[in-house]
Amino acid sequence: MAPAEKIKAKIKKTLPVTGPQAPTLKELMHWYCMNTNTHGCRRIVVSRGRLRRFLWILLTLTAVGLILWYCAQLVMNYYVASVSVTVQFQKLPFPAVTICNINPYKYSAIKEHLAELDKETMVALETLYNFTGAEGKPRERRDAGGQSPKKSKFLRQFPLVKLGNPHPQPIVNVSAGYRRRTGAGIISGSSSIVNVRSPQDIVGFRLCDTNNKSDCTVYTFSSGVNAIQEWYKLHYMNIMAQIDAEEKERMSYSAEELLLSCFFDGDSCDARNFTSFHHPLHGNCYTFNSGQDGKILSTSTGGSENGLQVILYIEEADYNPFLVTSTGAKIVIHDQDEYPFIEDIGTEIETATATSIGMHFTMSHRLSQPYSNCTEDGADVPVENLYNKTYALQICLHSCFQNSMVKTCGCAQYAQPLPAGAEFCNYKKFPNWMYCYYKLHEQFVKEQLGCQQICREACRLKEWTLTTSLAQWPSSVSEEWILRVLSWDKWKNSNKMLNKTDLANLVVFYKDLNERFITENPANNIVLLLSNFGGQLGLWMSCSVVCVIEIVEVFFLDTLCIVLRQQWQKAKRWWKGQPGEQDQEGADGLPPSSADQGYHNSACSPDDDDPPTFNTAMRLPPPQTPPPNYNTLQHISPFPEQLADTLEVRAQ
Repeated sequence: MAPAEKIKAKIKKTLPVTGPQAPTLKELMHWYCMNTNTHGCRRIVVSRGRLRRFLWILLTLTAVGLILWYCAQLVMNYYVASVSVTVQFQKLPFPAVTICNINPYKYSAIKEHLAELDKETMVALETLYNFTGAEGKPRERRDAGGQSPKKSKFLRQFPLVKLGNPHPQPIVNVSAGYRRRTGAGIISGSSSIVNVRSPQDIVGFRLCDTNNKSDCTVYTFSSGVNAIQEWYKLHYMNIMAQIDAEEKERMSYSAEELLLSCFFDGDSCDARNFTSFHHPLHGNCYTFNSGQDGKILSTSTGGSENGLQVILYIEEADYNPFLVTSTGAKIVIHDQDEYPFIEDIGTEIETATATSIGMHFTMSHRLSQPYSNCTEDGADVPVENLYNKTYALQICLHSCFQNSMVKTCGCAQYAQPLPAGAEFCNYKKFPNWMYCYYKLHEQFVKEQLGCQQICREACRLKEWTLTTSLAQWPSSVSEEWILRVLSWDKWKNSNKMLNKTDLANLVVFYKDLNERFITENPANNIVLLLSNFGGQLGLWMSCSVVCVIEIVEVFFLDTLCIVLRQQWQKAKRWWKGQPGEQDQEGADGLPPSSADQGYHNSACSPDDDDPPTFNTAMRLPPPQTPPPNYNTLQHISPFPEQLADTLEVRAQ
């Protein structure tokens, strides 16, 4: 080896090893504490005395803990949104108002389809409660004959019985139930509600799997009224699912029949200002200010005189006695792009009453992820929207259940929109649909179907807060002339007279024109977050961004390199069968290999021609040779020999 190469190898051998070249973690930590810009770590090493060193260790660890705690708080606050409320006074768009009669179809038009069902219902009432309906029956439809139960069609599907024993032997799964509505159905199953009635008073019906007659469930109700209505409604939906849509629209109420008078913002309106759509459970419904023609009405003045005023003709005499038990109408106030869920959020309007509904408009906007789990438009929710309206949580839940119904039971539930390629359930094609529907609905209510986990709230929401007030209408002193005038307007020259129990007065208006905006804004941004980080690091550890990078380099990268190198050396020793490292030089006087010394950094490899860095060269150990003998300060005579006289002087 050349002399220069030997000198360079000798220098690299004696240089102190730093950074990732350190053979042990202890040396790495010592190097870090001596060279870092954070003062606490250096004081731990250079402090003299155990007490002082212990105090510096305690203070440094406390500062590190406070930094971590404050930084965690900053990160958590970064995902917090602040709420701001803005109120504006301006001209407001009037919402869409959907009105439906509680009775979906005129009984005189649909009774031929329901004649057999009504007769069997009367038979069940007579059997269970000894009710014949002979006393005071006002209409001919109630003269249901005594049909033999043996010939019954609907009672044979699933019998409506009074349970003397709540746990009959043939039934495998028996459960006392409760009524829980979502859409048009109920779910009965295990419940925390305790039935305190006598077992002989419990009324319910039994559903069995057509493919397995031993798999049955008894659904019971706390009231016989609920049991009979639910039993009737299930058969009613089965019948209506088989009727043509045009015929159903014909059997329901037209806009001219439902609306007697209409005013909006002081101007007269009529049926042409209403848009019709057919609801499966409420028949023909009519929406005022639907916006389908591209025009949305607005109002510039609050108060009842500047809102929507309508008088509705309910026609109680043509109600289905078993399907509905109340009289009146249902309304929903909603945005033009929203679907009116009459069954879920509809407000009932009483007859012979003036109902005034005052509104406050509020628009809210929440932040989506990562601040909340809401969705902007529902595009990221894996559920097909069956309603063709703006996304809402209810739309997602109903669509999810309907899709699960089609997938599980093979048919669609009548009360919800029909998916593409599917058909509504009925006994003829799907004899097991009702049992399947109840089981599926039970999973839905218990959140076992997965719909509640998939569907999310919408980030943008328009809401009208309603305040309802009631008054008797018409009053006793004005009843006569009001009914006479309204009867004339409806039937012209006819001598018929309207009954006040067939009329309902509705007023919808803005109480004020305050438009409230509730908006979420990020409480922090990335600039403020980094500034807070820097402030905490500088306060507790006198750190900067460079110090943080240094910590990451030493405690993660260098530490990982050392650990991996040690494991690699252990693996090599195990493979070669050597018990440990041997610090011996070769016969030619060369230093040990770099692997034995831990020099895995390419900057310090023996075959590297680069000289050592300035910092490492300054840390060279002191030279081992004695210092040179300098004679510059010694007096040297210019004469080769000393003169004789000088010798004598010196001798003296």
